[in-house]
Amino acid sequence: MPKHFEQAVGLHDAPVPETEGYVFNQTMLRIKDPERSLDFYSRVMGMRLVRKLDFPEMKFTLYFLAYLDDAEAERVPADDGHRTTYTFGREAMLELTHNWGTEDDPDFAYHNGNDQPQGFGHIGVAVPDVYSACERFEQLGVEFVKRPDDGKMKGLAFIKDPDGYWIEILQPNMLEKQRKGG
Repeated sequence: MPKHFEQAVGLHDAPVPETEGYVFNQTMLRIKDPERSLDFYSRVMGMRLVRKLDFPEMKFTLYFLAYLDDAEAERVPADDGHRTTYTFGREAMLELTHNWGTEDDPDFAYHNGNDQPQGFGHIGVAVPDVYSACERFEQLGVEFVKRPDDGKMKGLAFIKDPDGYWIEILQPNMLEKQRKGG
């Protein structure tokens, strides 16, 4: 069986046994105000806070959030040490980093990666129905970068979190549905 599912220049085709067991664990975003960001990611986006780690000597806090259904949530260890190991061993965590004091500076802002010079682009969240998710976001007053039917790429949206980071809202089967005509 081939290693990759598509071909592209630069791919390494040989097995890399030294990387067996590697897991893509997290994407980190720096946040200005944890109260606003935690409300957004828990209430608006529906994520669960799995682990919070304070580092008082360095004056920052890490918040690890994930999508967990109730069955998965039941398996999250209650013990802090075991939950930390769980946090750093699972896939697809969002790490929010709060450097203490930024919330008190009215002029403070992080670069969202999409303004010039561009760098980081966005995180992506798959939803069962893009249109109903976006209707809810609209009702909650979430700022849109792109609504599902704006522009050439139909059926996906981009919203902003409280720090201006972009979140792509996508429906896994949308391209396939569009190719088949609906």
